Amino acid sequence: MAPPPVLALALPSETGRVLSIQSHTVQGYVGNKSAVFPLQLLGYDVDPINSVQFSNHTGYPTFKGQVLNGDQLWDLIEGLEANNLLYYTHLLTGYIGSVSFLNTILKVVDKLRSINPRLTYVCDPVLGDEGKLYVPQELVSVYREKVVPVASMLTPNQFEAEMLTGLRIASEQDGREACNILHAAGPPKVVITSINIDGSLLLIGSHQKVKGQPPAQFRISIPKIPAYFTGTGDLMTALLLGWSNKYPDNLDKAAELSVSSLQAVLVRTVNDYTTVGHDCKSSSLEIRLIQSLDDIRNPEIKYTAEVYN
Repeated sequence: MAPPPVLALALPSETGRVLSIQSHTVQGYVGNKSAVFPLQLLGYDVDPINSVQFSNHTGYPTFKGQVLNGDQLWDLIEGLEANNLLYYTHLLTGYIGSVSFLNTILKVVDKLRSINPRLTYVCDPVLGDEGKLYVPQELVSVYREKVVPVASMLTPNQFEAEMLTGLRIASEQDGREACNILHAAGPPKVVITSINIDGSLLLIGSHQKVKGQPPAQFRISIPKIPAYFTGTGDLMTALLLGWSNKYPDNLDKAAELSVSSLQAVLVRTVNDYTTVGHDCKSSSLEIRLIQSLDDIRNPEIKYTAEVYN
């Protein structure tokens, strides 16, 4: 008897299919654990590749687990390709710890775009924060010279934007100029997710709809919450991917929805920890992601964009 025919079981996605290459923790919400669930709530099929699998995030006293290398990542890509399963509308990347793995990511971008030339690559260039590098110094030049030019959307924080542009950001105008420098290098959409200026927190977004033309830019003022969280950058980038795909010509609208969702999650997190008597300033908090599903799916816009003239 002849074997049954092999069928392509992956149906096309009406909303989008995201390949998300990020870290994974068994306990807690960072990396893919912070990004996959929100994107699924927003209607996307999400296929995660876990760049690391750790017991918990590295901010705890100890952690254990495994690290995926570039060859192992490429094995997974080849396995998908062999079964005609490499059609993606979006690629999402976050923390990457080595040059070899980042170079393999670049191979993945090329491969996915050979199959879908319209692939959107959303890159959170995780380098560090508040003046401190989290990754080897040599990753900075790889991001600057090779990754930024192929990204569709870039979501750095203030420190990362400074590292990628060489421009110290001390004012709103500096933030806008950093976006312009990044546009010139490649990505049409740039969101600097947090800029600390004179004690105030800002998001600055920029969308260059026509290459060489001035971008549409905006700011969103974000209230500071007196606590430290993990996984917020991963969540923010996932939300920006999700909402900007739904509003492709309105990055400001996508950012309003994303910021409003994120702030709702953080407020709930602080309230829940405070209710059980925890001092929210004493340690980093695991975000209350599952409990905030309504705020992710249907956020109430409380933080609005001010468009620069």
